[in-house]
Parts: sequence; C-alpha cells; structure tokens
Amino acid sequence: MLAHDSPRALRADAWARLDDPWDILVIGGGVTGAAILLEAARRGLRALLLERADFASGASSRSSKLVHGGLRYLKNGKFALTRESVREREALLREAPGLVDPMHFLMPHYRGGKPSPRTLGLGLALYDLFAGHRQHRAVDADEALRLVPTLDAAGLLGAHDYLDATTDDARLVLRLIQEARSAGAVALNYVEVRELIERDGIVIGARVVDGIHETGGEVRARVTINAGGSFADTLRVQLGERAKLRPLRGSHLILPDWRLPLAQAVAFSHPRDGRPVFAYPWLGITLVGTTDVDHDDARRGEPAISTAEATYLLEALAHQFPASAIERSDVIATFAGLRPVIDSGKADPSKESRDSAIWNERGMLTVTGGKLTTFRPMAMAALHAAATRLDRFDLASRPVFVRSALPHAPHLSLADRVRLAGRYGASAQLLLDETPPSEHSAIDNTPTLWAELRWAARHESVEHLDDLLLRRTRLGLVAPASDLRWSARLRAICAQELLWDDSRFEREEHAYRALHAAYYGALA
Repeated sequence: MLAHDSPRALRADAWARLDDPWDILVIGGGVTGAAILLEAARRGLRALLLERADFASGASSRSSKLVHGGLRYLKNGKFALTRESVREREALLREAPGLVDPMHFLMPHYRGGKPSPRTLGLGLALYDLFAGHRQHRAVDADEALRLVPTLDAAGLLGAHDYLDATTDDARLVLRLIQEARSAGAVALNYVEVRELIERDGIVIGARVVDGIHETGGEVRARVTINAGGSFADTLRVQLGERAKLRPLRGSHLILPDWRLPLAQAVAFSHPRDGRPVFAYPWLGITLVGTTDVDHDDARRGEPAISTAEATYLLEALAHQFPASAIERSDVIATFAGLRPVIDSGKADPSKESRDSAIWNERGMLTVTGGKLTTFRPMAMAALHAAATRLDRFDLASRPVFVRSALPHAPHLSLADRVRLAGRYGASAQLLLDETPPSEHSAIDNTPTLWAELRWAARHESVEHLDDLLLRRTRLGLVAPASDLRWSARLRAICAQELLWDDSRFEREEHAYRALHAAYYGALA
C-alpha cells in the first residue's frame, strides 16, 4: 500500500480542504445526509459532509433492513407515503441488485385473527397497483406450511405471499458516499459540529472539531443542511428553536439460522397489541423485529434493547413458531436504532406519522422524519429547498445508482459477484484485483469475503474496529463469537492497512468488545 493512499493521508487531504468555499455543508452521515451529498455532487455543487461519529453509525446501520412500501401505513390512510415508498423500492431493485434484493413475505391468517384475508388482499392489490405489476397471491394452509414449515398450524386458514425487499443498510450508506466522492464530494467521519456560525442572523457555516486528531476548524457554506436524524434537534436548539422530534426505539433479535430456519420472511401480528412483527433470513442469520417505544431522556445516546423489548419479541416468536421453542439463550446478538419521528403528541408511538419534513430556520435547512426507503425523494426535496440560495443547477430526477457490471471473477459464484457489484459498485472489480486470491474466500459461514475487510480498511475511512466489524462489514452482528477464532488474521490486516501496532489493536479490541456487550450483545 502506497503511503499517499493510506487512510491517514486521505483524511489529512480531506481536512485540508475544509477552508474551501462550499455550496452545501451536510451535517449527518446517515442515509439521508449521504443521499443529499450524492445528489448535490453529481449536479456540480461543491458539497461537504461531516459526521460526528462513523458513517451510518446511527439509525442507518440499525434499521430493520427493509426497503418496503410500508403496508401498515395503508391502514392509517397514508396512501401517498406508501405509493412513494413502493415506487422507490421498485427503482432500487432495478438499480442496485446485490445491495437491494427482493424478499417474499408470508402473512398467515388464523381463525378470528386480524387483518382478515379479504382486508389484506385488498391492501395488497393496492400495493401492487403502486408497483405497476402483480406481486402477491393467496395460498391455502397446506401451501403456507410447505413455504414455512415452522408456522403454528393450529387454526391456520391460509396466507398471503407478497413481495418487498431487503438491504444491508450500512453498505447502502457507504455506496452513496463512495459515489458522492467519485463525483467530487468530500465526506469526513468523526468530525463534530460544535457551533453554528451566523452572520446577520443567518447560518453560514460551523465550527468543528476533528475527533481523531482533536484539531479544530471552520467551514463556510452557502447552504447548511442538518441531516442529523434523531439528533437533529441538537442543532436546532442552538438556534433557539423548540425540539420537534420524538426518537422512537426499534429493537431486534438475531438468531442463528439453524435455530429458526426460514426461506422467506414471515410477517405477523403480536398477540399482545396487534403490532406488526417479522422474522426473516438476512446474511445467513434470522432477524426478528421490531419494537416501537419512546427512547426517553435517561437513555438518550447509544440505544440498546431493553429487557421489556426482548421479552416482547420472544413472546411474538413463541406465538407464531411455538414448536421452535425459542429461548433467550438462543439469541446471539441484538441491536436497536432510533427513528427520527416528528412528535405530534400521540399517546401510542406507533400512531406517529413517518412522513418527512424540511424546516428552514435562520437559513439552516433541517431534513428529518421519513424512512429508509424514501431517502432519494428526501434528498431531492432538500436540494429543491436549497436551490433559491445557489446558482442555477439541474434538479431533474435521475437514478440513484447506475447499475454496475458484474466483476470478472470465474472463481466466485454468481451470487458473490452480484453481491459485490451491489455493495461496491464500480469498485467491485478493483476490490478483487487489489486483494490476493487467498482472501476471496468467505469468513466462516457468512457471505463476507476476507478481501472486503482489507478493502474497507484501505479505502473506507475506518478509524476504529467497530467501524470495520459493525458497519463496513456486519460480522459483529452475524458472527459475533467468531472473531475469537480469526483475531490474528484481523490483526494482520489492521497492521498492514491501518498501521496499527499490537498495542493499538489491543486497545481497539478491548473497546469493541465492551461496546458490543453493551449495545449489540446476546441477552443476559
């Protein structure tokens, strides 16, 4: 690895550009901020993104991993939101196979249960109308059990099978940032905005601190966009505005796939309150979620599943898959994310709207609300709102991603090649060319290649071990106990690519294990 290609040198080069005149400063490195950065850069705007922690370290790596229309929003009359979400799902399935992939869902019907088969059928017909083609079908009880043999058979009337999609949410953010950088944008993680800079009562930039080197700087931009997710109110309060967000926590369980084997997703209602719950296969594990509870002030910051939430999700599994007898000890990992929901004061958190919003307050645009699936229209809405303060630029809608050619790699399966093309875009071939063939093998029973760890350490702004294991790859979620077996090989990669000596690696490993145990660990 050449010195000028080192992560340290790349970060130093980016920091040196901080004094450049910027058209747009984006604060927040989740999916919304990353999408705004990309849409701005590809239109010739000088765009800078700053993230106080790691890219996608908030909700954008801890979502339910679903790119979906939000079938339940139809029940609340949110037809426009559902239509927009379904159309975005369809576009992403076309543009980014291997990153956004179709997933069949089965929703079983039981005697006396809700929604009724007729009601759900009507909702799915509307769902398909938004998509432009039929994607659902009704099946009888026998076929439902053939599709998902672990279902509770007692009182089963049949089911509906329908299509939605899944993604690796953190890799989605990294792909957006990668494409934005290729278009000329600058993105820095671990840079905190300490104070907004105003002139004549209008925000014109920010004073910032590099959390890696503890150096300060100032950024000036014609437009400042606050895309801080659930923490967007922190900057708004600096301007004297009242808080408007209601952070809601969604928690998840991860099971080994052999413990609850599923070939497709199962969506069902919780027996206690009727809320939708799902279980589905993802990256070689079974993912179960989700909850929808207030993340109160005492727990603000890094979210983790609560005992009550874990009990709630285990109750759901016991109800829908009684023969599987899932216990707390079967859970190998957990995670929780915060939804940036606009507070309307509803008693039930699940009744709060998932609509997005843009607020212009003393020149700072705050973009918040919404859902993972609708990041593109949220980004375009932000650029439309910023356009009056910028020189004329093209606001025409265009695909988020140009579909990438599959890398040439006869030694890899088609599934591996599609997955690499989706996650790394035009860099997929380079990833394979830069890494030795001995690293083109999977890590344990996961789909992740050793080469991906090296590539991420070399090119993807890794500053800490949790960046590498929880977001650049998802090994900390899908193989949380395996790192004990391959710690030496991981140490070697970090030494070669990140220039970490043994002392640094041991500090990082200790910090990672403590963080994982506190926020991602198995149930006690």
